[in-house]
Amino acid sequence: MDPLVDTAVPTIVLADVTSEVERRLVADVVPADRDEVTVVPMRGAALAAPLADAVPETVVTAVRVAWAPRRPSASAPGRTRRGRLHDVRPWLLRRPPAPLQAAAVRRDPDRARVVVAEPATVAELARRWDGSGSLAAFVVHQAELALDRAERLVVGDRAKVPRHVAEAIQYSPEFRGEVAALAERLELPEEQVMAEAVEDLRGLVAAMDPVAVELFTALLRPVHARAWDVHADTARLAGLRELNRRHPLVFLPSHRSYVDPLVLADVLAAHDFPRNHVLGGENLRFWPVGPIAKRAGLVFIRRSFGDDQVYKLAVREYFAFLLAKRFNLEWYMEGGRSRTGKLRPPRHGLLRYVADAVERGRVEDAYVVPVSITYDQLREVTGMAAEQGGAAKRGEGLSWMASYIREQVRTPLGTVHVGFAEPISLAAALRSGADPADPDARRLTLQKVAFQVAVGINSVTPATATALVTLALLGVRDRALTLGQVQRVLEPLLAYLTEEGRPHSGAALRTATGVRRVLAALAQQGVVTVYEGGEEPVYAIERGQHLVAAFYRNSAVHHVVDRAIAELVMLRDPADRWEEATRLRKLLEFEFFFPEREAYRERLAAELARLDPAWETADGRDVLCRAPLLVAHRVLRSFLDAQLVVAERLAARDPRTPVAEPEFLAECSGVGQQMLLQGRLHGPESLSRELFASALRLAANLDLVDPGREELARRRQEWAAQVRDVVGRVGVIDELDAAARRESVGVEP
Repeated sequence: MDPLVDTAVPTIVLADVTSEVERRLVADVVPADRDEVTVVPMRGAALAAPLADAVPETVVTAVRVAWAPRRPSASAPGRTRRGRLHDVRPWLLRRPPAPLQAAAVRRDPDRARVVVAEPATVAELARRWDGSGSLAAFVVHQAELALDRAERLVVGDRAKVPRHVAEAIQYSPEFRGEVAALAERLELPEEQVMAEAVEDLRGLVAAMDPVAVELFTALLRPVHARAWDVHADTARLAGLRELNRRHPLVFLPSHRSYVDPLVLADVLAAHDFPRNHVLGGENLRFWPVGPIAKRAGLVFIRRSFGDDQVYKLAVREYFAFLLAKRFNLEWYMEGGRSRTGKLRPPRHGLLRYVADAVERGRVEDAYVVPVSITYDQLREVTGMAAEQGGAAKRGEGLSWMASYIREQVRTPLGTVHVGFAEPISLAAALRSGADPADPDARRLTLQKVAFQVAVGINSVTPATATALVTLALLGVRDRALTLGQVQRVLEPLLAYLTEEGRPHSGAALRTATGVRRVLAALAQQGVVTVYEGGEEPVYAIERGQHLVAAFYRNSAVHHVVDRAIAELVMLRDPADRWEEATRLRKLLEFEFFFPEREAYRERLAAELARLDPAWETADGRDVLCRAPLLVAHRVLRSFLDAQLVVAERLAARDPRTPVAEPEFLAECSGVGQQMLLQGRLHGPESLSRELFASALRLAANLDLVDPGREELARRRQEWAAQVRDVVGRVGVIDELDAAARRESVGVEP
């Protein structure tokens, strides 16, 4: 075998080997019997003496045995397991244990390949050394990084892991300069700030140990692998992987389940992406999962930093280090799982640390990748629905985790859909923004990026078959529908989504058999009830399951919200239609992501034109009577009903009395239940604390919450009247839709 190391110049070879088999493999390609070549173990202590005696022109390199993945057996080359995109082999099988390595090489000689690090002279290494620690330790660290790069050419980018991160940051000139500047601002001893910052760093840094990664994955993969098949829209992944060769990526997925990171990790691993550093709340840092998760790439981070400037410095420097080394990040901008099924308002606080790294030149650019993760069904929705009704959230811990896993692996739950939207260049966004030195302008720029992320997620979130069926069943109050009636709702809806190019998985709903299958799956999970004692089966939402059904429905409503608003606009006088469009946008801006005003106007004009090209002057009721699809009552009613409860409770309140949110939301829940029983609300899905809280935020934005005088009471009454008017028009659209399908709100004629 030809030597891999040039013997014409003095050379020091650091051998990173862990077994006798690896030593023999390295000896075959490294000429250790030459006077010019010195082979030493990959340890600073072993390197110190040869390095001290070396002349500046001496070349330093390193070698390692890289174990390629084992090839599939001929008997089952394409076997996959539920939830696995393909055979994602664990590291423990990639690098066989020492006693098994000889047999592995005999069986497949190409598996073990000796890789050589990019060489550097002693003089070059000495120039790069900053003087901290020993030169030998620095050279070993550089050699490990160079070997990692060489090994990835054999085993793929999944093998990319950071090494000695806390130490590298701690001894970097940038970090020391930042600590000194902060100590001066805080008027504290530099040693004290340094000690606190290093302690914070060690709490943050994820070890990313390959063995821990595989152990963590193997322990938790059954949580999703037995419950769902994974369907990933991989069209953008090749481009993202190429982009990742030049820039770090920040994956920002939607958050509906605790298993979101596990699903995304499997999809990315299957396409040879390095493992993400996933940011998670410290509520998940319980034993024994916490220690393993930290070594598997989970970064436990405080939910709130407050005014802890030292902790902020540690986070900023950790982000800058990871991004500069092209390691990818992942976190969930909603700040928690969605309890309503649609995206929560994004939080952009962590994004500013990525922006800092770009603005300070620590990294040329970072690309933000919106990711949608959507489930046909989720068992944890039941618990989230209970929380919306006022139940306390169960704290995370070992017993919680055990019961959670038992619940997930019980029976299959269909498909989890993963989609990737167009990546967003943060450098370009920052350049296009206002003066970065202006904190308000910079904050606005990051808010716009966060908004773009949410829009991107929505654009690739499919309207699942489950979402569409629950949309149909929630559109009627206290009634059951026959299979044919469900189909009559779905047919024009599917046609609309297809015509508009909106992603959906509703192909199965084009036949009676497909619709029946989705209804049966929902019935099996207790969301739908079926009565079969009459002429034909009829289907309805099970009592107490309306919030669960609304969760599924809400994951798809963003695709038809423009249509719903257009329908409401048509029921206004032609002279007032544009003003009404603006009012409705304001009324719903805390529920949906609307574009800038001009773009919104263009989008809504196109939707109105679909209803009738002469919409600006046409009789609105007549237009809606002829429309093949009406959706406002199915899409917007629960949000507007929740607003009605909040608006009426504010209007009934003494304007001088402060609003304490917990007590006020409890009041809304109680009065809302009364309004439901009286028939003033359409269905139980509007009795959600999340929806009440969102309506209260809207009221605060309208300056209707803080105590005031009679002027405040008048404006509260006006808002309540506006909401009542919109709710009334929703009821009209409901009646028109029922009549169009030869139905009435009461009994079918």
